[in-house]
Amino acid sequence: MIVTFTDFGAQGPYLGQMEMAIRRLAPTVPVVHLLADAPMFDPRAAAYLLAALAVDVPHDAVMACVVDPGVGGSRAPLALRLDGRWLVGPDNGLFEPLIRRAVEVEAFEIAWRPDRLSATFHGRDLFAPMAVRLAGGDVSGLRPVATPRRLDWPDDLARIIYLDHYGNAWTGLRASLLTDAGLALGDSTIPRARTFGDVPKGRAFCYENSSSLVEIAVNGGRASELPGIELGTIVTIC
Repeated sequence: MIVTFTDFGAQGPYLGQMEMAIRRLAPTVPVVHLLADAPMFDPRAAAYLLAALAVDVPHDAVMACVVDPGVGGSRAPLALRLDGRWLVGPDNGLFEPLIRRAVEVEAFEIAWRPDRLSATFHGRDLFAPMAVRLAGGDVSGLRPVATPRRLDWPDDLARIIYLDHYGNAWTGLRASLLTDAGLALGDSTIPRARTFGDVPKGRAFCYENSSSLVEIAVNGGRASELPGIELGTIVTIC
């Protein structure tokens, strides 16, 4: 299986082009688009979302992860083997939380280059075919490097990192950190609840979502319409 995590969006050609590049080389390998609307141009926020979602990805899958505002620049293309699972993507911090939480880490720079390499679409031209090569057991074209780190980044990101289809606001905080007192958002306190039905209609609350992150929601409404709720908003555990 090849699993993609990108900020390409479901509309437009990019996700489809990336999938075609995979299927052209490996038509029988399943392709799963885990997320196509990661925070645009924001590898730091996307990194904490990726770490939460990757938990459920099978370890024999290869993950092609592309949130890459520096595409075509000096950042290196990486292949990582974390606790037995291969991931490919840019060296821009996107993998930092996963590296930090892994037990076994191997890092490689992707030295292989395809015949066609657009300056602006390494997701299609480099990372997709490299994921296919790794899925088939071909590790040629990889050069071992020191594990790239962002040691100044926190273990958990106390910000809103994702607004989903329902308007729920995901934070970069693991739910194990949440207290019964809930979250502080500016001058407001958002109480904790277990699930939507535990609060009245229209009431905002925070809870442990299905990916084990702290999430802000409104029962029967959209947290994204609350004052101060937007990508990057700082939250504080009470």
